[in-house]
Amino acid sequence: MTAMSTMSTKSEMPEPRNLVAGRWVSGGEPSVAVVNPADGQVLTTIPDTAAEGVDEAVRAARAALPAWRSTTPFQRAAVLHRLATAVRGDLEPLARLITLEMGKPIGEARGETAKLADAFDYYAEEGVRVYGETIPNEQAGVTSIVRHEPVGVVGAITPWNYPLELIGWKLAAALAAGCTIVVKPSEYTPSSAVRLFGLLAGAGVPDGVANLVLGAGTAGRALASHPDLDKLAFTGSGATGAAITRSLAKAILTSMELGGSCPQIVTASADLDEAVAGCARRGFRNAGQICIAINRVYVQREVHAAFVDKLTAAVAALSVGPGLDDPDVGPVTNAEIRDRCAAHVEDAVARGAQVRAGGHSPSDLEGTWFSPTVVDDVPPDSLLGSQETFGPVVGVTPYDTAEEAIALANGTDAGLAAYLYARDLGEVFSIGHALEFGNVAVNNPDAGIMNAPYGGRKGSGHGSEHGREGLHAYLQVKHLRIRYGQ
Repeated sequence: MTAMSTMSTKSEMPEPRNLVAGRWVSGGEPSVAVVNPADGQVLTTIPDTAAEGVDEAVRAARAALPAWRSTTPFQRAAVLHRLATAVRGDLEPLARLITLEMGKPIGEARGETAKLADAFDYYAEEGVRVYGETIPNEQAGVTSIVRHEPVGVVGAITPWNYPLELIGWKLAAALAAGCTIVVKPSEYTPSSAVRLFGLLAGAGVPDGVANLVLGAGTAGRALASHPDLDKLAFTGSGATGAAITRSLAKAILTSMELGGSCPQIVTASADLDEAVAGCARRGFRNAGQICIAINRVYVQREVHAAFVDKLTAAVAALSVGPGLDDPDVGPVTNAEIRDRCAAHVEDAVARGAQVRAGGHSPSDLEGTWFSPTVVDDVPPDSLLGSQETFGPVVGVTPYDTAEEAIALANGTDAGLAAYLYARDLGEVFSIGHALEFGNVAVNNPDAGIMNAPYGGRKGSGHGSEHGREGLHAYLQVKHLRIRYGQ
């Protein structure tokens, strides 16, 4: 990247400040560099907000809660619809910030930003459909009403792979429910969040209802352990999720989406071209940096060789380049991902696997890169066969029986999403029901849609986002028992 183009991208970066009670404030001395993964250039530097700054944001959310929770769902819906409109009007600058800091192709970043707007619209409508119940009583003259009320003050810690969309799932549902919120975005991708929060006031979000704090470990720990939260929502790694659980100041509601090593099963009855296309999309979209990315593929032995040949050709044809050039695959976001990809491939090869495509970091590109990679005959106990790579690497393993495929797919601690390609209806239902995952996509690569619940099992977390379940994650039940007669 030339010096002039570096200056032009830096000029797009918003000032890295916290938004607290409707005011932009400093989070402290800038100390955390935000790097463009396509070329290694520093884009901006943000503070790691100290506990005092996080406390100020939580106090602002607590002060704003009584007024916000007393608004009607229809009033909140109007605000969310205006926010959706504001996001669509600012789509290109938001998308460019995602690509500059995270690396994904600009077309995917535009799609992510559009989905953010859709989330605001969806929860605006879902918020007015929160219904209670009237429960019969044995005693005459008594009525029981079950109603749903806002949880209260929410802390949200969000990741870098979908820096706006994953904020939106939490922010939209929390606001629709009548909660207030403090969001800490990833230190790798803070700028799109800063720009998003700059749209709130114009959409009519009252001061203090939604607050933003920037930072890394210091800010994250201070928010996760804050004693005045009523709920914590987290998306990230299993190790960080476990650490957060141990750090909670008291017993509060939590929802955690912790990712997972997602399997794909391809039976002999499958349409191989569909299965290959699905794997190429879900395994390599966003450079494989998706919680529901296909990581390990189990293919029935009769069609194993044909599947691998087709997948190798499809992956070798993927274009690779800087996200602003809109290739199929951009850089990985940081060196940790790049090095993990290399370690997983090296371990698999040492155990007898064969690299069929990619398998290395391109030497002619600056920044953090790993080539789209297919590895065949991957042992199930290898790193690639048992752990989440979270990069553009897919491992393939042949199997003989459905029981073997199910055992391999279920054989890790992951339980977020699984994929099944089969045309035999018996296989579709028997295997589909046996997979121990919160989301199972059959003959398609999309395990989540906005109006259906999305969440994991086992080590992939608990709680739901999307759907009415995603809204109810920010509501609590009250039983109101009223005696009105003799």
